[in-house]
Amino acid sequence: MRQAFHEQLDSVFSDLAGMCRLVETAVGDATRSLLEGDAEIAERVISADSEIDGVREKVEDSCFSLLSLQQPVAGDLRVVVSALRMVSELERMGDLSVHVAKIARLRVPEVAVPEQLRGTMTRMGDVAEDMVGRVARIIVDKDVEAAIELGRDDEVMDQLRRRSFTELLSGEWSHGVEAAVDVALLGRYYERIADHAVSVANRVVFVVTGDLPVEV
Repeated sequence: MRQAFHEQLDSVFSDLAGMCRLVETAVGDATRSLLEGDAEIAERVISADSEIDGVREKVEDSCFSLLSLQQPVAGDLRVVVSALRMVSELERMGDLSVHVAKIARLRVPEVAVPEQLRGTMTRMGDVAEDMVGRVARIIVDKDVEAAIELGRDDEVMDQLRRRSFTELLSGEWSHGVEAAVDVALLGRYYERIADHAVSVANRVVFVVTGDLPVEV
């Protein structure tokens, strides 16, 4: 019975890692659609969100089944509850990618990001995609050290967000209110993707050690 239980848990974490890879693709494609003004890529991101939602439902069903049929306690209960928290975070990351893609689609045939902010926004997209990809590996390997390192690296995204605001509020801004709103929202979306990635990584630490490295 216990072997079957742990095999089911392993399957849940495999699904979480797969979901994370779907989110990684969504983040990368959303950034491409944004920077290239590509409506087709944006639509692909929006449509693919249903697959992410489907994995979420599968993970939730598996976890609820484990809770009701196996009645786990102590460390096993911690793992199941953490998986439920993680799948919620991953779904939200997918939703945020969709928000980025929708801004890109809304501005086609124009590009939503003004030239002076293109470098900053490109970097934000790259950092977000990299963090999501690292989370997938952290989930698979249950790598505590890599999870903690990811939390420290989140400062890079925070710095980029501050830089975007500095450029937005500078006296040289000449792109109007609409572009300013887009940039402010995009910065928030990428920052939240990074925050959720850190939260998922912290949950992996909790699964392995029983302690959270930071408050989540």
